[in-house]
Amino acid sequence: MTVAAEKTANRWAEKFRRVSDEDPELRAHGKYYTCSFMIDTGEHRYLVRVHRGKVEDIVVDPGPLDERYQFAIRASADTWRKFSQETPEPMYHGIFAASFQKDMRLEGDLLVLMQNLRCVVRHLELLRKTGAPA
Repeated sequence: MTVAAEKTANRWAEKFRRVSDEDPELRAHGKYYTCSFMIDTGEHRYLVRVHRGKVEDIVVDPGPLDERYQFAIRASADTWRKFSQETPEPMYHGIFAASFQKDMRLEGDLLVLMQNLRCVVRHLELLRKTGAPA
């Protein structure tokens, strides 16, 4: 990864953390929202660790020993860009639409995803403020 790409990925991660932690909905619903998940764009991977609704850490392109997460949301960079638009095109508006009709995949412990679904969905809706992670 180039230095410029690394800086861009780190800037996005910091912006995502700030926007997430300032979000009133996540603060209201996050008391029991604790999990680790991977956002994989094909270009970069972001390991997001959440504890009690607050983003504790985001590891950009984690190494093999850092890659402990409960579930992953994987899609091409193009899908993430379309998903992150202020008003997404049809089938890019939600994780289930994008996973049924596009190239988004949900992997890992999907029970944890479902237990935290509203908060995870809200996190992904915030991509419309931060821009795509790709």
